[in-house]
Amino acid sequence: MCLAVPGKVISLDGEHARIEYRGGVVRNANISLVSPSVGQYVIVHAGFAIQVLKEEDALENLALWDEMLEAYESEGGG
Repeated sequence: MCLAVPGKVISLDGEHARIEYRGGVVRNANISLVSPSVGQYVIVHAGFAIQVLKEEDALENLALWDEMLEAYESEGGG
């Protein structure tokens, strides 16, 4: 199973981008399959950005992740 968490494009360099995820984690991704701009959110799978998200959708998705994490931690997980 693959879990996709939105990340924000913080810089572009040809077919590669630096993507920032929650918690300040930054990773590189290949963007040859999509055309994001700096500041947009993307979904990355296996090192490739596969979808550009509207900011509203990305923030809603991230809020759901936060809710799931809170529920998990309140039940004694993690």
